[in-house]
Amino acid sequence: MEKYRISVLMGIFNCSSTLQVALDSLYVQTYQGFKIILCDDGSKDDTLKIAEENARLHDNVVVIKNPKNMGLNYTLNHCLEYADTEYIARMDGDDICDPTRFEKEIIFLDEHPQYAIVSTPMHYFDEEGIFRTGRRNGEVKLKNIPKSTPHCHAPCMVRTEAMKAVGGYSVAKRLIRVEDYHLWIKMYAAGYRGYNIDEPLYSMRDDRNAKSRRKWRNAYNNFYVKNLAVSMLHLPFWMRIYSLRQFLVKMLPEFIYNKLHKNKR
Repeated sequence: MEKYRISVLMGIFNCSSTLQVALDSLYVQTYQGFKIILCDDGSKDDTLKIAEENARLHDNVVVIKNPKNMGLNYTLNHCLEYADTEYIARMDGDDICDPTRFEKEIIFLDEHPQYAIVSTPMHYFDEEGIFRTGRRNGEVKLKNIPKSTPHCHAPCMVRTEAMKAVGGYSVAKRLIRVEDYHLWIKMYAAGYRGYNIDEPLYSMRDDRNAKSRRKWRNAYNNFYVKNLAVSMLHLPFWMRIYSLRQFLVKMLPEFIYNKLHKNKR
């Protein structure tokens, strides 16, 4: 019997204040057949030190590092080089997993070989607690992919063979903050399919006053990848209209955007 069936890819960068909590949420998973691959992306705080201490204490923790800050796309591909298991899961260094996440996701993929991707909705929280819970459920339809990313990235579990078949994450400036969206498009274009469990199994640390994080470059990258979805998935040309949404959102007054961000489900 295989010792590990899941490789957890974690790109870590300046998250010393939250990393241990994130890792602790993995150590208490009801399914324990996983290893954690931590790649430090040039942190300037104690992130690497904390990661190395966890590797010393836990046999299933592997720590690697980049020569300098390279970005999440490159970092996750670096982790992927060390993934030799049947499944790949994601996790970020400032988030928290539900204890049953891995158990429920691996059971789903074991029982549904037609799917290569499974993910779940997320709770969004800050120092005051959960302020939003997403909705995302069922089988992904190709026609919906240009509207928004089909899967939450951090809670996902993917068949390793499928992820490596499309070359993992693509590294480019125009894919910053949309590296996951682009990965899903590549996988769906290659014929793989995914499903979202209708149960939040992951909590993402977020900013409820999110307007300050919206940059024109990110809006452009989102525009680019949505148009790419239409062309790569051979969808009707008119669906490119969805790519304009990010620019319209960027122009919203801050109080309106924050209200929508808070109330979004």
